[in-house]
Amino acid sequence: MNSAARTSSLVEPEAPKAPPRSRLTLLKRLADVVCLPTNQINAFERAMTADLLVEMLRDASVAEREKVAGRLAVLNEIPGVLVRLLLRDELPVARALLVEAERLTDADLISCLYNASTEHRRLIAQRRGVSEVVADALVDMGEPPVIETLLRNDLVRLSHQGVESIVAATRDASYLIPLLLRRAELRPSHAYVMFWWADAEVRKIILQRFAVSREILREAVDDVFDPVSAEGAEDPLSRKALRFIDRHQRNHAAIDKSPFGSLEEAIAAGANGLTREIAEEILYLAGLQPMTGAKIFTDPGGEPLAVLCKAAGLPRGCVRQLWRGLDRQEVDRSGELDHALERVMIIYDMVAVDRAQTVLRYWDWSLTSALTPALLKAIREGEEAAVGEYSAPRRAGMMTLSRDLDR
Repeated sequence: MNSAARTSSLVEPEAPKAPPRSRLTLLKRLADVVCLPTNQINAFERAMTADLLVEMLRDASVAEREKVAGRLAVLNEIPGVLVRLLLRDELPVARALLVEAERLTDADLISCLYNASTEHRRLIAQRRGVSEVVADALVDMGEPPVIETLLRNDLVRLSHQGVESIVAATRDASYLIPLLLRRAELRPSHAYVMFWWADAEVRKIILQRFAVSREILREAVDDVFDPVSAEGAEDPLSRKALRFIDRHQRNHAAIDKSPFGSLEEAIAAGANGLTREIAEEILYLAGLQPMTGAKIFTDPGGEPLAVLCKAAGLPRGCVRQLWRGLDRQEVDRSGELDHALERVMIIYDMVAVDRAQTVLRYWDWSLTSALTPALLKAIREGEEAAVGEYSAPRRAGMMTLSRDLDR
């Protein structure tokens, strides 16, 4: 390398030149014109100025664009071409509008959230009075940090579809569940679905808050039971609705066809090993669908067993028999009741029969007919993992049972 080259290599690169002060002044003046009240500028003049300002902003520095955005944020109505440009800009530029501009339209916000960063979407989720349509679009992006921000915003409006999508998202982001439980938009059907992947404490909260009585429904339709029963299979829709309301959980008509004399006998027979045949018979006598039973028997927490036994009017001992039949540990090394079983017994003692029936029938009803594809997919995900704890014969039986619905 010659001396000239060595000298050249030691020369530091020139710092970028600051933009001329006159350009900053020009940008400010154009922004001032756009901000003029309607009695001083007409719509065409404002649009023409906005077009010119957009052309200059495309090549302006971030600092210059940020200053213009801050100036425009106070307007009640910002020209569309400027909104689209600045909302999709880098976060320092877009922040002024997303935080301070009160009159951005749903169309502006949706265009931004589909074409900007996660942090842009989080700022949108923080805005006052986020509409249902914008909230739905944010949820559809599937970003837990953005959904968390939405749930913490008490001024956001969540649609039924939006809540269902968030419920499905909580399977992989369980920390969202307590936030969702705070929302007034959450319905029992949502909570009972979320129950399947919630932790023990949240399950207890769901049963305490959403396990409601059906007494008012029974009083309203008490005189309809006999006419619907007389019509038999002619009106299956009414029979299905009344089945949800009825105070009797067990399928008493199934006793005559069962090899067992009662539901208690079937459970006792399964205490030494819950085979597929015995499990199906228990479900038949308890008036449950196969998919519901599969979810109950393969649930790792065990709380659904307490709900089943309480809803069917079974004694506490039946919980332990089912527990034993599923090869679960009953006592710990010290000989005391296993912590998981103790927790399940507390649930059994806590929930009333009528309210346990409500939960059980919501599960039975929703798992077979009332869920959207997203929620049904969320429930079925992880099913193989759930039954993986059991022995090979038990696992095969439970998986077959869980798929009976598909046939």
